[in-house]
Parts: sequence; structure tokens; C-alpha cells
Amino acid sequence: MSLISKSIFFELVTESDAGFILSLRNDNKYNQHLSQTSNDFEDQVEWLRKYKEREINNDEFYFIIKRKFDGEKIGTVRLYDFTDNPHSFCWGSWILNNDKTLSSAIESALLVYSFAFRELGFLQSHFDVRNENVKVIGFHKKMGAIEISKDNENTFFIYKKETFEANFESYNRFMR
Repeated sequence: MSLISKSIFFELVTESDAGFILSLRNDNKYNQHLSQTSNDFEDQVEWLRKYKEREINNDEFYFIIKRKFDGEKIGTVRLYDFTDNPHSFCWGSWILNNDKTLSSAIESALLVYSFAFRELGFLQSHFDVRNENVKVIGFHKKMGAIEISKDNENTFFIYKKETFEANFESYNRFMR
């Protein structure tokens, strides 16, 4: 599995990433729109141990996002909640720190979709974004995600494989 784009690449998380993940999830600059997690290191390590079982079963994939030029860790992203009808996946835990590259947001989204649609065979993605996270809502709409509903807390989207494939050439410069 080679998940590399122009300026970043993905690596599957390991237990040794627990400290980095906690540093992101517990930093008020990055966690405003995330679900709450324990700030206990041992809890994070245990969560990662259980996650690795789900990874082995191809039920979930959790990645560290790294800069290509020096391997520096700059974020995380996770694919989970795989469904059969429709053949769909959710993605989240998407955090990019201040060391990110200029195009790491679009590149990481493209890597997620490329992996899920082309390697795992999913037909769509379903996900939600906190309503106050206006910038990320705009990002997903610009990529072609369809808003399907909204409640007091979240906006819910789907993004279809056909949309990804139709738009891929226009984003291809971020993949080389």
C-alpha cells in the first residue's frame, strides 16, 4: 500500500504514535471540532491496540500524515464505519498541525478517496462536519460532496466515487 502524493504520505499508526496523537487531540488549536477523548497516555495506547485488531480485519484504517521531504509527522486521518448497503465508508479524525504543507489538506483528502475508492472498492463516503466548522464544510462542498442533512450540531454529507473520478484530473497536480 503506497499512499504518497506531491508533498505528503500516509503511514498506518502504531502504538508509538500515541503521544503524537494525544498532542493533536488535546491541543485547543486543533480539537475544537473533534469528539472528546481521554488525555491519558495509557488509554490512547490501549485504544490503538484495539484499533490494530480492526485494521487486521480491514474494518478500519488510521494513518499518520507525514511531510514527504523530511518525514515529519503533521497530522492524522482515519477511515472507519464501513457499510455494505450502500458500500460506504466514513472518514474523520482529520487533523493537520501548523507544520503541514500548503496543500496537505487537499492532498490528504485525495489520498483518502483514492485509497477507499480505488484500493478498497467503496462506492461512496458518508461523513459529518460540525456546523461551526465552516471552512471544512466549504472545502468538502468545493470537492463535490453533497449535503444530505443537518441537525443542531452537524452537517451530513456523501461523496460519491463517480464525483471523485470525474474531478480527479483537475486535482492530479496534487498527486505527483
